[in-house]
Amino acid sequence: MEQRFDRILREHGPALRRVAAAYEADPARREDLLQEICLALWKALPGFREEASERTFAFRIAHNRGLTHGWRARGTAVPADLEEAQELADPRLDPESALHAGERRDRLREAVYRLPFAARQVVVLSLEGMSQREIGEVLGITENNVAVRLTRARKLLRQALAATGGPQ
Repeated sequence: MEQRFDRILREHGPALRRVAAAYEADPARREDLLQEICLALWKALPGFREEASERTFAFRIAHNRGLTHGWRARGTAVPADLEEAQELADPRLDPESALHAGERRDRLREAVYRLPFAARQVVVLSLEGMSQREIGEVLGITENNVAVRLTRARKLLRQALAATGGPQ
């Protein structure tokens, strides 16, 4: 079980960190939430019946922990520390282009964190490469509901970015 747990964290740890960031803006409390997620994953692993993929299983646990974590300021706080994005600079860009690309990413990331909570959830999971079916399994909603939330979230993102002059 320990090897399986270690492998899940190796494969999905960075994504779980980003999911935790969607639920908690404060860096110290975000680390606490990530520890709660890891502990809950460890405790739940013996009961994993493989009815879903390990990835969906881990994300569902992260979602449930995020909900119970208690962050109530939905969509109002923008995390000051977003180092978890782990972006690498594109070596093909000249320094000025790289600066502008970084600024665009920052505006986009800030706009995502300003989304209402339900919209932010589906966007973050979608950005992690999850299908609408998988997002539905993680959040406990229908695939159609996921599609509706994603459509609304994308519209809100476009509006927010247009208002700030960000990427569209």
